[in-house]
Amino acid sequence: MQAKSESAPPRRSLLARVSAGQWLALVFTVLAVIFVLSNRQRVDIEFLLLTVSSPMWLILLIMFLIGLLSGALLMRRKGRAPR
Repeated sequence: MQAKSESAPPRRSLLARVSAGQWLALVFTVLAVIFVLSNRQRVDIEFLLLTVSSPMWLILLIMFLIGLLSGALLMRRKGRAPR
């Protein structure tokens, strides 16, 4: 009897195993870190009677999250069937 020789498939390199979505996420993460490091100065934001002093990147992040939440709420409402 001859022993069956099982040849393992060639291993792909680490770079080849990373998907396009993961590369895109990595690029966005690097850009976000560069953005934060570039915008560390404090800004004053006036809203109604309040004045808030905060780093610009934090204000922009909060506004992004408010927009994301608004979009999610609108999409959720749009997906419901009318009664």
